[in-house]
Amino acid sequence: MFAFGAMAIRFFRALSRKKLVSNDEESKLARVLTLLDLTGLGIGSTLGLGVYVLAGSVAKTVAGPAVCISFLIAAIASAFAGLCYAEFAARVPKAGSAYVYSYVSVGEFVAFVIGWNLILEYVIGGASLARGLSSYIDALSNNTMKSFFTATLPMDVEFLADYPDFFSFIVMMIVTALLAAGVKKSSMLNNILTTLNLLTVITVVVSGSIKADSANWKIAKEEIPPDVRNAGEGGFAPFGVAGIMAGAAKCFFGFVGFDAIATTGEEAKRPQRNIPLAIVISLIVIFLAYFGVSVVLTMMWPYYDQHAEAPFPYVFERVGWPVIKWIVTIGAVFAICTSLLGAMFPLPRVLYAMANDGLIFTFLSRVHPKTRTPLIATVVSGIFGGVMALVFDLQQLIDMMSIGTLMAYTIVAICVLILRYENPQEVEIPKSDSHHTTTGIIIKQFALIFNLNGNKHPNCTTATFTKGAICVFSVIALAVCFFIKYAGTFVNAEHPYYLTGFILLAIILLSVVVVIARQPTCSIEISFKVPWVPFIPCLSIFINLYLMCELDAYTWLRFLIWICIGFFIYFLYGISHSRQKECSIDNEPQTSAAPVFVMKTKPEERF
Repeated sequence: MFAFGAMAIRFFRALSRKKLVSNDEESKLARVLTLLDLTGLGIGSTLGLGVYVLAGSVAKTVAGPAVCISFLIAAIASAFAGLCYAEFAARVPKAGSAYVYSYVSVGEFVAFVIGWNLILEYVIGGASLARGLSSYIDALSNNTMKSFFTATLPMDVEFLADYPDFFSFIVMMIVTALLAAGVKKSSMLNNILTTLNLLTVITVVVSGSIKADSANWKIAKEEIPPDVRNAGEGGFAPFGVAGIMAGAAKCFFGFVGFDAIATTGEEAKRPQRNIPLAIVISLIVIFLAYFGVSVVLTMMWPYYDQHAEAPFPYVFERVGWPVIKWIVTIGAVFAICTSLLGAMFPLPRVLYAMANDGLIFTFLSRVHPKTRTPLIATVVSGIFGGVMALVFDLQQLIDMMSIGTLMAYTIVAICVLILRYENPQEVEIPKSDSHHTTTGIIIKQFALIFNLNGNKHPNCTTATFTKGAICVFSVIALAVCFFIKYAGTFVNAEHPYYLTGFILLAIILLSVVVVIARQPTCSIEISFKVPWVPFIPCLSIFINLYLMCELDAYTWLRFLIWICIGFFIYFLYGISHSRQKECSIDNEPQTSAAPVFVMKTKPEERF
């Protein structure tokens, strides 16, 4: 029994061991990316399918003209997550994005889970863009490829696409070759294509504004043709608030990709300054583009008659501007190619980081001496993404990617909270005093909850208490999200029981946030910090959880299968081959502090 208990303790310590990184570690990757390169990477990897496909499809069947509000809600969720990523990038400028950040601050098992989710995000992100590009081009040629392959090579399997898309597979292989050639070459190409992308978006907004008609936001239900199915109630929000929120969950896909900037910590010049700046600038540009495009699209043409796969060529054709149609079409093809290049860029870096730590197969961490890129990881990720694009449908890929990304964003926000209220110094855990009376203990705990002792610096007691409060907040936030999403289907939303339950849960949730806000925070100086902590990270957690609740049960099932595959790899290989095993926490003195890596910055690198 004692041996079993000791083994269980060692097992849980292995799951929570943290990555120790040093400022003196020399990277094998080339540090060549400037602020312009990073911003171009963020915009290029994000501003693609969402502009040229997603806006039309969501407007047609989910949100109507209110798709612009859906993009706004998705942008807010992404902005909160982006701020959390920016702080982590300032703390841990290493390759691997949120994977390394969580490894440093939370522990190995959580890091593996988030890294595995990031692999899912980037693989499916690249595959969905390749599939979307193929569908976009095919729609312009009257679905020639679809008709040919459906007739010659049909795939009559429920969870697969109708036909194998060889065009998207070839596109993935070309992108893989470009990424393998070297980071600077692929970055230069990305900057050129991103510039063309932005010019195309500006052309769409300016030309579309000329043909805009606000009457398309006020279409009455009686004016909708009788042969149109699923057009809602007409007006600005024909599908109501539920449609706007469901649209936000789908529009969130349009903002996935900015976190690619955070994976370049070992290839960026002045990473602690440039990475946070690039994230913020990218998100601002991306939101303005999405909002402007969705507004002019729904004002130019009725929402119910939008084309789900190639909306802009269709709309410009209908309003009698064929020249603009082809300008936008060519620009859209380049834009989706840019987004594809940016979406595939981070994946080899995450594989490299995880393999370098021994959590997945170590041969993936080999860096080619000439190109100085993780060549094997790049090729493997390209083939994997190509196969996914070959056999899966676009909508299946989008839904499955969103859930992995939202999970990663949630864990990042939780990690920011933990680090802010953690003590960076080693502090001994205070011993309990058996002479304290019950009344004294109650008073002491009450003082701890509201920080009545006036502690200005965190210690092991406040840090442990805050972690517990963060866990409680996450559980209650999930309960509130499920209550909002599903309680109305069982109880009338206007029923007093519904309102009472919602108000009570909201009060408890806000009370926990206030308790967290009363705790002392870490005063360590870094180049960027999330403002208004804990409110912004807590909002990020809540919004991400709600958007996850908007996804269907089949998406959750596919996600759980992917997670189970990851657990199989970790427990059979990663836990025993981890490089942190040698310097495990078993051999270190126990402290309350999580290891925090902060690279020293020169005064001019801060802002």
